[in-house]
Parts: sequence; C-alpha cells; structure tokens
Amino acid sequence: MFLVTSRRRALAAGLFVLGAPLLGAPTAQASTFELPPIDRIVQYQPKLPLQVFTADGVEIAQFGSERREYVPLERMPRLLQQAVLAVEDTRFHEHGGVDPKGMARAALSMMTGGRRQGASTITQQLVRTMLLTHEFSVERKAKEIVLALRVEDALPKDRILEIYLNEIYLGQRAYGFAAASRTYFGKPLDELSLAETAMLAGLPQNPHYANPVSNLERATRRQHIVLERMRATGLIDEAQVKKAKAEKLRIRPPGQQRPVQAAHVAEMARRAVVERFGTEAYSSGIRVITSLQSAPQQAAHEALQRGVLAQDRRGPWRGPEARISLPAGDTQAAQEAALDALKGQRDDDVLRLAVVLEASPQAVKAQLAGGERITLQGEGLRWARAALQPKASAGLKIERGSVIRVVQQGKSWAITQWPEAEAALVALDPASGRVHALVGSYDFSRQPFNHVTQAWRQPGSAIKPLLYSAALESRIMPGTLVDDRPFTAANGWSPGNSGGAFQDEPMSLREALARSSNLVSVRVLQESGTGQARQWLTRFGLDAPRQPDNLTLALGTGQVTPLQMARAYATLANGGWLPEVVVIEKIIDAQGKVLFEAPSPTERTEDNRAIPARNAWLTGNLLGEVTRSGTAASVQQRLRRTDLYGKTGTTDKAFDAWFAGYHPSLAAVVWVGHGSPRSLGPQESGSRTALPIWSEFMERALKGVPVAAPPSPPPGLDHTGNDWIYSEWREGGWVTEISDEKGVQLAGPPTLLDALRAIFKP
Repeated sequence: MFLVTSRRRALAAGLFVLGAPLLGAPTAQASTFELPPIDRIVQYQPKLPLQVFTADGVEIAQFGSERREYVPLERMPRLLQQAVLAVEDTRFHEHGGVDPKGMARAALSMMTGGRRQGASTITQQLVRTMLLTHEFSVERKAKEIVLALRVEDALPKDRILEIYLNEIYLGQRAYGFAAASRTYFGKPLDELSLAETAMLAGLPQNPHYANPVSNLERATRRQHIVLERMRATGLIDEAQVKKAKAEKLRIRPPGQQRPVQAAHVAEMARRAVVERFGTEAYSSGIRVITSLQSAPQQAAHEALQRGVLAQDRRGPWRGPEARISLPAGDTQAAQEAALDALKGQRDDDVLRLAVVLEASPQAVKAQLAGGERITLQGEGLRWARAALQPKASAGLKIERGSVIRVVQQGKSWAITQWPEAEAALVALDPASGRVHALVGSYDFSRQPFNHVTQAWRQPGSAIKPLLYSAALESRIMPGTLVDDRPFTAANGWSPGNSGGAFQDEPMSLREALARSSNLVSVRVLQESGTGQARQWLTRFGLDAPRQPDNLTLALGTGQVTPLQMARAYATLANGGWLPEVVVIEKIIDAQGKVLFEAPSPTERTEDNRAIPARNAWLTGNLLGEVTRSGTAASVQQRLRRTDLYGKTGTTDKAFDAWFAGYHPSLAAVVWVGHGSPRSLGPQESGSRTALPIWSEFMERALKGVPVAAPPSPPPGLDHTGNDWIYSEWREGGWVTEISDEKGVQLAGPPTLLDALRAIFKP
C-alpha cells in the first residue's frame, strides 16, 4: 500500500481530474493506490540477449525473446534523442513526470471533438511499459501518473531517458532504438540518416502495426509527423524535411542474413552456454567470443553456396515449387494476389522467391516477394527453356501462377531452384587449432544439421595421403614403383581406377598420388598392412574402429567428419603436431567477467608429436605434386600460388566429393554430398564439385598473404636418384618396387652413381 500525501497527492489528484476526459470515464478520487514498487526502473537491469561474436568483434547471432543492445545515453546520437523528444515529449526537461499542459491540451481536443492526442510523457510511457499493463482504464491511468512522479523523484532526467531509449518496444522483437536500428536498417545508430532516425522515432506510438516491416505506409506517415515536429521545434529546416521525405529507405526484410553468416557456429555456442549456465543465459547478457574470423567466414559461406548452386545447375530443372491461381490479366489485383501468396513462403537473399505473371519461351515476367517486378530473358531462361515450351510436362512447366526461384546475375535475372545437395566447409589455423571458418550446410534455416562436426561420411581418395604417410614408415618411399594394373583380392574384390583407366607400366608413389590411382593405393596398403595403417590414422585424430580392417580402406571406405579431416591435414601443415580444435574462445558475462576461456595451444615438443617431422614434410611434398600436376592442378594455376597442398576425394558413384588441403597458415576441407547418401551425378567428382569451392575460399582467405617459400626438409631425409628417401635407407633397404610379378623389391647397397648423387644432392 502506498499513501499519496502532501503536494504530490494534490498534484496527482488534480492531474487525475484533468485527465479523466481523456479516459472517457467519470472523475474519481482516492486517497490510496495499490502500486507496484518502482525498483525495476530505479535499479534497471535490462534483459540482454545471449550474443555470439567472431574473434574480430562482428556479431553473428543473438538468442533471447527480446532483441536488445544497451547503449548509454552519451553514445546515443543527439539527433535521435531530439527526434524522440520532439514527437513524444517536447517538455520532457521541464515537467516533473506528468505534463499538465500536455494533458490539458489533449483533454480540450477530446472535449471539442478534435483528434485524439497522446498525453503520456516519456516517464509515464516507461512506467506503463515496465510496471503496468496496457489496459485502458481510469485506475491504470491514475497509477501511471503517481508512479511517474515517484520515478522522477528517484532518478535524474538523463537516466530516465536512457532507460526509455533502451527499453521501449519498437516492433519485430526489437527493444530499444539500437536493436531497432539493426532490425529495420541493418546498421548501428551512429550510421542512421535523418530519414531513418525519424522513422525509428515514430515507432513507440504503434510498434506492432505501424513499423516499416508490417506496414511501411503507416510507418512513413508517422515518420512525416516526426519530421514536421522536428521542424516545428526548430531542430531541422524545411529543406531537411523535404530531403528526408524524399529519401528512399532500404528496409531490412525480416530474417535477412547478417553481414557474416555463421549460424552453425552460433548454435554450437548457444548449446555450450545453455548447458553450462541454463536458460537464464538468454536474458543475462552473456557474450560468447568464437575463434571465427569474419572475412574468412563470409568467404566460406559464399563460396560454398556458389559451389552448391553450380553443382545443382549441372542437373535438370525439377519444376516450380508451387502453383497459385491469379486473377486474369496484368492487373493490380494479379500483383496483389501474387504478393499475398508469397507472404507465407520462405524467401531467401540469394534465391529469390517469385510468382510468374507471364511466361513464354522468349521472356518471363515475375513478381518478387519484396514487391519488385522483374523480366527474365535470354541466358536467364536457357537452363529451363524446355519448361517454357507449350508441350512441357505438367510437373516441369513454367506458366502463369508458377512459384519459382530466381537469382540476380549482375543486372539481369535467371531461373534457378533450391539445391538438393548439401555441403560443408571448415578451415582452421594449423598452429593453434582455432577454427577460422565453419559452414555446416547450404542453409541453416532449412538444414540445421552440422555436417562439419556430425556427418560421418566416406573420405574417398582424400584419405590416401594419410595412408601414404603410414607407408613411409614401412620403407615405401615417394620413388617406389607400384603396379597400376587391374587387381583382384583373395576374396574376389576387384577395384578399379576412376574412369576404368590404368597403365601397364608401374608408376611411382608420387605420380600415383597425383593421379589418385586406386590400384596403386591398394597395393601400397597391402604391403604396409591394414592394421598398421589403421593405427597410424589415429595419430591424425581419426577413429580406428570406423576404418575398415581390409583393403577397401585404401579407397577411403571408412567414416570421417570434415572436421576430423581438417585436423588431420592441419597436422601435415604444422609439421606433425595434432592440433586441439577450438571454436569458443571466451564466454563473458554482462559485467565483463570472464566465465570461460579456452586454453592456449599446448607447447609443441618432440615428445608430443603426432608424426615425425620428416614424415609430415615428405607427405606435404607429395601433396604439392597433386596441386602442381595432379587432380588438383587447377589450384596453383587459378590462385597463382605454389604454397598450396591438398588432395581430391570422390567416393563410389560420387556419393561424396571432397577436397582437403592447406596453406602453411590455414588448413581447409570441403565436402559436398546429399544428406541421405546418393549420387551427386555421373560427372561429379572431388575436383569438379568440391575443389572450386575450396579454391574460391582460399583465394579470398589468403588475399594479401605473400606466397610462402618452400619449407626446408628436416633432418633425416636425403635426395637420391629422382626423389627423397629416409636417410637410413641410403645404403639400401627401402622398397623400390611393388609388383605382382616380381613381388616386393628392396634397394641394394648404393652404387657409385648413388654416392655421387648424394654428394651433389640439390
């Protein structure tokens, strides 16, 4: 029970009497009110969402029922403060929480039949928002008046305004002007124009139904009122008003992607925080700093999407997504019907949803979900031209009322479709294990499954370098010659090379990896032993139980995740140490206290090596041949770099396409396939499907990075003949040949020529 006494009681009663006509209710007086405490305002603690950031400070996600970004008053743009006060409470700095003049003016307007005017001050609005209901009644208004007076007694004006600007609801789950600025315009407050500022300042009156997303026309009318009030109060002049009214605003569509898309990492962060701190984390202002770097992350996202779309476009047109009935003729009614039909559909920033208004083999006119009308012709129709023919099958035909996807290509548009394949890309720092980019699927909203960490797929030939690394420890060297002829195992299994080709003469291990010979890999594994190879793979972080204990291992028929493969290739990149993967660097509470911090990378010593330095160097040297002259030669050619190493991978019937590789500073893996394994298509492969994605990503990620000099060979290696061998085999004993006819041939004692080559080795 709160007793209103003395001058405050008299003022409250007087204002209540004055405000009664506004409420359409008889005057009532009371000496006591049941009032809630004002602690929520006086001791204001905003509900701040869980935020996730890249390592370089770019926000990638917010989780919580309320979008809010708390900004102190001194950092609020002065123009925004002035605009809000001009339209909501011109006398804010003069009244004591309730404005008698404003109430009198509103009451007079009501009693004389004029337009209904708002009489609530900013302090009253704050009280109503935080302490009371929005019920329209005499009792609620009376409480609002008294509580506003109490708040003004307890807090200075600037603090009240600061709380208001951060707390008031402004539509689309946005609380406070900073959140609204990002919600509607995708930018921070200090980048707003006068027109955008006025649009936001007009939102408090009717945030649900007069915001620019739900009703741009109403929001614009309110914006004009704000501009006129600012002119009337001398804040701006007529020229500024005209310019602001003429400015075409770019409203950010709901659900539009952020500048950096990293939804899978955001979800990983969300789960980690909620598991550790519970659901209170959604409103307590916890911030998560990830290891992602914004530029590589966005490059990964865009490269993956382009690559998947290119793969899909090599397949057939599958038909419209839906069909709707449109009124006859090119009328306003037809356009409105098209827009209504698209409202409930899921649009996309790249693959835009459209309703066909007219269709012929020469041109297609369509209505976009955003209201824009476009025309597609020429190259934009070529891929789906058969569907525009009069005799096209019903399921494929593009006609009036068809709901299709279109993509903008420069200034023109083209027909496209939502891809069926999925993909994943992960890139990490080989030295620290910090993940710099991670994309778990083509589109998180449709497929939240994280293929980087959760998809167990066959690696195909991408595993061969790791098996060759094992073979090096079995005296099989890069110069070892191996038969590339047809092979049949004891159980009748008979593998073949891609395309069925083979050569009669044996080829070196180096050439075999560059060409990705399956027949050579099987023979090498047979010689080195599957048991030894499976155990060696664990040094790279792979799970031995998930790798077959038979010769099919040579073709990559085990199971790995893209993250495991990235870690394995990072081990080669850093000289032989298996890095510990880090995605979450730090978790911080709203006060800046560090709740969690990832440990620094373990100091690398000879005792904690995964593989010997010479093994890592020599395996990397073989991978350099793959990108120089082998199945991935396009990498060095396209990027004009000699410091890239990697291997393609294609599984049986092209169920999976891979490219795994690295630069000394960045290891990256790309996988493309279907969620439920099936063929990507008869012409798809690691080099055609995954490699272009990897190349585009690395080109952008390494922009400005100088080409690294070739690493020097570590101790324990000698160059004899045409290739490298382990130093202990200089006197003989390494496997020179693996042949079906001759068996395994070992090198004998060195000849005089060998000795001379050793003396004058490069």
